[in-house]
Amino acid sequence: MSELQNNNAQREMYKHLCTHSEERQFTSDMHKKCSIRPFVSKKHLQSHREELALACDVCKKIFKCPSALKLHICSYSGEKPFTCDVCNKTFMMSGNLNAHLHTHAGQQPFTCGVCKKSFNLSVTLKLHLRTHTGKRPFTPFMCHVCKKSFTWPSNLKLHLRIHTGERPFKCDVCKKSFIHSHTLKTHLRCHTGERPFKCDVCKKSFIDSHTLKTHLRCHTGERPFKCDVCKKSFIQSGALKYHLRIHTGELPFKCDVCKKFFRQSGALKEHLRTHTGERPYKCDVCKKNFRHSFTLKEHLRTHTAEQPFKCDVCNKSFRHSSTLKLHLRIHTGERPFKCDVCKKFFRQSGALKLHLRTHTEERPFKCDVCNKSFRHSNALKLHLRSHTGECPYKCDVCKKSFKRLQNLKLHLRIHTGERPFKCDVCKKFFRQSGALKEHLRTHTGERPFKCDVCKKSFSQSGTLKYHLRIHTGELPFKCDVCKKYFGQSNTLKQHLRTHTGERPYTCDVCGKCFIKSSHLKLHLRIHTGERPFKCDVCKKSFSKSGNLKYHLRSHTGQLP
Repeated sequence: MSELQNNNAQREMYKHLCTHSEERQFTSDMHKKCSIRPFVSKKHLQSHREELALACDVCKKIFKCPSALKLHICSYSGEKPFTCDVCNKTFMMSGNLNAHLHTHAGQQPFTCGVCKKSFNLSVTLKLHLRTHTGKRPFTPFMCHVCKKSFTWPSNLKLHLRIHTGERPFKCDVCKKSFIHSHTLKTHLRCHTGERPFKCDVCKKSFIDSHTLKTHLRCHTGERPFKCDVCKKSFIQSGALKYHLRIHTGELPFKCDVCKKFFRQSGALKEHLRTHTGERPYKCDVCKKNFRHSFTLKEHLRTHTAEQPFKCDVCNKSFRHSSTLKLHLRIHTGERPFKCDVCKKFFRQSGALKLHLRTHTEERPFKCDVCNKSFRHSNALKLHLRSHTGECPYKCDVCKKSFKRLQNLKLHLRIHTGERPFKCDVCKKFFRQSGALKEHLRTHTGERPFKCDVCKKSFSQSGTLKYHLRIHTGELPFKCDVCKKYFGQSNTLKQHLRTHTGERPYTCDVCGKCFIKSSHLKLHLRIHTGERPFKCDVCKKSFSKSGNLKYHLRSHTGQLP
């Protein structure tokens, strides 16, 4: 043993013996306070001697020991003399460096004796123990505004900035201000792109350690925050806090304009933009503005064609996670939303909400031009195009325009020849699922749409709608040229060709043109020799159903 080690051992033994003998070697003359250690007595004497007080040259704050003053000066100079050899992070105090090194070594030397949970820092363990003992921390520093108490005066000082609105830390890039210096430090990473905290599982990077910690729960499945009412668990304490307001009905955030209440301050902030018209998030590609950052993020995928959310069943990809979630219900058959009136189930809450209007007959969306009302806002939007003539969706092949995107998608199948819907009975293919559904009724004989006047049944709702005009005499479509009225818009469209001379359907064999596609279809049978209508009595065939019907009278003796 070296001489230095021997001296240290003797000194420690002497101090230990003093605890048994109650001997106090170093005494303060001010009030006879004793101490085993000479440096403690020296420090204690300084508390009585104002001449030994140390003052900061910048803010004139008084300190009782040089080390405290030194640390305080570092807060102005920004000096951090203690550097981590692993990640090069710097610290003001050696103790903070030592605690930080535990994160690299994976050490958690402080263990809870109750639940055996381990911690990096002794202070974290101390705070954790209160969850077992129920002991509340000593909080002598109280806010005079809201009466909230704090353990440390520095915490109270930061808290008061909430009431005063003071934000002393300002970003030089975007001029945004913050209450805490560390919040500014984290914010600056938005501009620099720095993401120093990386997930070891999926390699995703984060701006701050707290976000990484929360993210890791996605991999571990940990949900430490549990609702005592419904037992639902959450990854974040904030999510639990907001969830509890569902049970309590608390809506603490109020809109001063329309007096509407909200559970979250963020929801109120976004709502206010509906009044102000503010759209702070701008697309750099098409210059379109958005109210929400997540809406801009989703919009950008229309330019990049990114579809990051993939279905594990059919490998179909989606832009939004919510769309994937809804899509999965097609495979699972899940329909969690039930109508209390007719007991019908729906995949989406929005679909149920719209369906309920069929029972209530509510039509909240009204056209300002013709006063027609609609159940859906989208239906009104489409209807308005009938007044404006707007057809924003254009076919790149034939330049035909459409009011609806879905109609354009269906139209494009004419050019591509795509017929994705197949009849399992006759193997016939169709462009639309609705067309296949209607076709299947020719095999089943189902006619679900019945006329209340003459009891005639139809396989399609549209056919019933047109049929009812026979009874009502309604002819809503008028020709502006000859003032003739028609029961169907398509019939008017075909009639107008008699005035314009338009014949859009051309025979590829002889070049003859026709007003209607059905006329061309009948004409083509002259070239092909097709006679699909056959008499069951004499086996004679016909190219038109009308000709067969007329022929059958020769067998029945029925006069025309």
